Amino acid sequence: METNLIVEGFKFMGLGMGTVILFLVIMIVCMNIMSYVVHKFFPEPQVSLEPAVNTAQNKKIVAAITAAISHHRQG
Repeated sequence: METNLIVEGFKFMGLGMGTVILFLVIMIVCMNIMSYVVHKFFPEPQVSLEPAVNTAQNKKIVAAITAAISHHRQG
């Protein structure tokens, strides 16, 4: 009873790699289905690209950011 160990090794390697590839394919398919379901029931809100109406509030924010940057640069 002589068995070729190299052939047996390649069989086990093929079985192991096939199992891993099958697992990864199933995982990708399940993740795509989950992504579809989540996006269907929880869509992302639409963001308007129009500028903000309250310019006084924006000027205060810009002034605060500018002051923080200049304070950081001073040390």
